[in-house]
Amino acid sequence: MSELNPMYAMVAKTQFGLEQILAEELRQLGAEEVEAHNRAVSFKGDLAVMYRANLCLRTALKVLVPINKFRANNETQLYDGIKKINWGQYLEKDGRLVIHTSLRSDIFTHSQYVSLKCKDAIVDQFREKYGERPSVDLTHPDLSIDIHINKDEVTVSLDSSSESLHRRGYRTDSTLAPINEVTAAGMIMLTGWNGEGNYYDPMCGSGTLLIEAGMIARNMPPNLKRAQFGFERWKNFDPMIFSQVREDAIAQIRESKANIIGSDKTFKAIDISRENITRAGLDEDIKVSNKRFEEVKGPEGGGLMIINPPYGERLPIDEIGAFYKMMGDQMKKEFDGYDVWVISSNIAALKMTGLAPSKKIQLFNGALECRYHKFEIYRGTRDKKKLAAQEEGDGERLGEVEKG
Repeated sequence: MSELNPMYAMVAKTQFGLEQILAEELRQLGAEEVEAHNRAVSFKGDLAVMYRANLCLRTALKVLVPINKFRANNETQLYDGIKKINWGQYLEKDGRLVIHTSLRSDIFTHSQYVSLKCKDAIVDQFREKYGERPSVDLTHPDLSIDIHINKDEVTVSLDSSSESLHRRGYRTDSTLAPINEVTAAGMIMLTGWNGEGNYYDPMCGSGTLLIEAGMIARNMPPNLKRAQFGFERWKNFDPMIFSQVREDAIAQIRESKANIIGSDKTFKAIDISRENITRAGLDEDIKVSNKRFEEVKGPEGGGLMIINPPYGERLPIDEIGAFYKMMGDQMKKEFDGYDVWVISSNIAALKMTGLAPSKKIQLFNGALECRYHKFEIYRGTRDKKKLAAQEEGDGERLGEVEKG
């Protein structure tokens, strides 16, 4: 890690369904050899790319740097494999570490036990070499270590993000069942929205979708307000490179050309939204108001509307179905010319909108498997086009008569 401007193999973790969006984000940031996998994207880049990825990626949860792979069929082989890594090049002997483990293995079935064995191997190495040992710190570690075991293959990575990148720093209060920031950004980006024109969220809750839309419209780095990244405590951290990366990202922030509007039926949700919007620095770009969905109307000119409605999976289908039918009726009545995207885990209820989706995408909202449906509300738009075509045809026929 001491080479001049070295290239690192890295892996950005994401959520199911957002892999291609994340891959494109990485290409835009200058990453090389970008390849999408299940819930992850591998790539290569230098320190600037690593820093930029953490600061600017909207759909990444973590940016990991794999440092070793080996096979282990029991806890002794696991301990030995971890202990063979030269941890002194990554961590001071009196440093602080934390280990996070994920498992897809029949051999190792308890993640906390695996973390404990790996910690023992690292601590024992330092004690034998230096007579001192690092300590475990769950909240402010100098080094966050990621252990992933797939069957018998152990991948050891350094976590350059430390705290998950979905924690943007703008949301301290939330309504019930808030949508994850990475999910929200991915939902917007999956629509192909260019960050301009009308954007409406009629069930805005704590305002996450609105804020992510506002940051996209302004090209604002999503983690600009983050207190610290994991890599800032690494032994090879280069503050000059990171400072330049931040300055370049800030210089690309632009004025919003979007009309971003949100509403919700509860006053509490609107109050929380406004507080979160203020923390995100988007007061001038996002307007919210207290309205029931039955009262909402889309601003003229068409645009994009994204809805995260109640899923109501514990309610009778007649009750939740009536709500989704009302949503469909209101879309057809008040949102001519809009692309409306709805996410829900309740597939039966989605069908009750009375609208045929032009696109269906599988996503997860937390642990819930969902469908993300696109509805093109073209009735009014089609009528206008038909009328315009008819008027044009009448004009041509009238011209022919005049010529005659």
